[in-house]
Amino acid sequence: MAHQSQTMEDTLAPEPGAFDQQYALAPQIMMMAQAFISSPGRNPLIALGAAIVGVVGATAYGQIRLNAWNRPFYDALENRDLRQFLFELGIFAMIAGTLLVLNVAQVWLNQTSKLRLREQLTRDLFDQWLQPTRAFRLAGDGEIGANPDQRIHEDVRHLTELSTDLGIGLLQATLLLLSFIGVLWGLSERVVFDFDGWKFSIPGYMVWCALFYAGAASWLSWRVGHPLINLNAERYAREADLRFALVRVNEHSNSIAVYGGEQDEKARLHRELDQVLRVMRRLVTGVTRLTWITAGYGWFAIVAPIVVAAPGYFAGDLSLGGLMVVVGAFNQVQQSLRWFVDNFSVIADWRATLLRVASFRLALVEMDKLGDQSTRIEKIATTDEKIVFDNLGIASPSGCTALSEPHIEILPGDHVLIVGSTGAGKTNLFRAIAGLWPWGCGRILMPPQERMIFMPQRPYIPPGALRDALAYPSAPGKFADGAYVAALHRLGLSHLVPSLDRVSRWDKELNSDDRIKLAFARLLLLKPRWILIDEAIDSLDESNRALVLDVLGEDLETAAVISIGRLNAHEQFFRTVLHLTKDPEGQRLEPFVIDEALDRTMKRSAAE
Repeated sequence: MAHQSQTMEDTLAPEPGAFDQQYALAPQIMMMAQAFISSPGRNPLIALGAAIVGVVGATAYGQIRLNAWNRPFYDALENRDLRQFLFELGIFAMIAGTLLVLNVAQVWLNQTSKLRLREQLTRDLFDQWLQPTRAFRLAGDGEIGANPDQRIHEDVRHLTELSTDLGIGLLQATLLLLSFIGVLWGLSERVVFDFDGWKFSIPGYMVWCALFYAGAASWLSWRVGHPLINLNAERYAREADLRFALVRVNEHSNSIAVYGGEQDEKARLHRELDQVLRVMRRLVTGVTRLTWITAGYGWFAIVAPIVVAAPGYFAGDLSLGGLMVVVGAFNQVQQSLRWFVDNFSVIADWRATLLRVASFRLALVEMDKLGDQSTRIEKIATTDEKIVFDNLGIASPSGCTALSEPHIEILPGDHVLIVGSTGAGKTNLFRAIAGLWPWGCGRILMPPQERMIFMPQRPYIPPGALRDALAYPSAPGKFADGAYVAALHRLGLSHLVPSLDRVSRWDKELNSDDRIKLAFARLLLLKPRWILIDEAIDSLDESNRALVLDVLGEDLETAAVISIGRLNAHEQFFRTVLHLTKDPEGQRLEPFVIDEALDRTMKRSAAE
């Protein structure tokens, strides 16, 4: 098994750190937008988006009214006009009450959008990941195939939350900017400069000051904070590695204890933690540097509009109320313009998360092009009651694997053993027959696959009730209770009969031999016509092996059994023995660098 896993990695794995590179932002957004447009849940999200635009627009209008309210209110204070003061408080209550309702509506729409967006993106990745053979191929694809659970679960959650918050924030900042920039331009006429008796005003003076103030802050923030994008991307990768290491230790705690390997595992976990902490220390330094810029500009923003508008106030062209209107409009404009400054660290985080999710989705799509420069085995569905291997060759990076006979026909009831030495490509042959490994030459003629059962070295036992695991992949209700009981009794698993409806992690609770016997008990329910086994029989002890072979020979006598193994230990049961031979001079599988494929796809999307 180790050899086969290495074969997959040699075939698929990119260069170390290949996915640290930063692709252009526009193609990533375009690719994700295309996925959104083609998703079945786009219409509710579009409706939510329209509602958000309406609520944010109404909020912006309310804030304009609130800013205009400053003039009569502060003028009433300046003139000590109690009646006008109380009237303006009533106006404030109406405006503030309306804004409160709009704020609550915006929060509800924000949270609902996050929920719907996460649902659609997660379901899309489920669909892409579990396309036939994609998850299998991705598993051996180096860094991009590591920890898909992290990318689908945590990265998608984080991306949808950041995208919603940043999107609504940008929309709000844009509408406020467009709304208040006109107000601020008009108010700039009241700021008159007196230079040696010469009075003059600068058209749009307050607007230009706000633009300069926010522009300088944005530029400095970008210069100081740009490295945070790469650091965040690396942090998520290292966090995923640490999480995987913790899960692995938990799943193998029994074996670790038996070997007394706690200290080695502790050292390994410490190394993974050190990698996370190394990146986080660099993030702390980067965020600290960025805070000097963002916090510094934030504190100066308290007095900046007053300083800028002071010439008009001290010249008598602005009342206190007029000054407060100018200050309010200036703050709205400069805050809208410096939205980038305030959110740069969040944008860097969003950009890094988008890179992980977009590159993962692209990798899934590109999996279909894996090995597209190599010839393919011709797999033909036939109605004939036989399996035919015709000049079959299995290509791999180390060479070509072939059967000892160029033309082989297997009929129902035949028992065929295919043997080969370690590294001969036995698992790749199993994958080729199952349709998971298409690279090579020759032909495989097979009856309908729904009449076949493929048994890998480690049989798959799904979570849930034992009854579900026995019936898999069929529905549990398809079989009578007596059939379950008889199958368990036949395979020496009578002690499990009372637990048929108990939900458990059966892949953890059962020992190795019982897991394999459970998979063979499944055959008694499904009654396939064709059974293909990859070394599962070899791993059983002698008594259990004899029991399984007896079940195959007596209870499933009409089924064809093809077993791929290491030893010629079962010749009495298998009437035909074939050998796998390694041909170093045969066809080789050309390596496929997924990173290069993604780069080509990104560039193609950018060009379009």
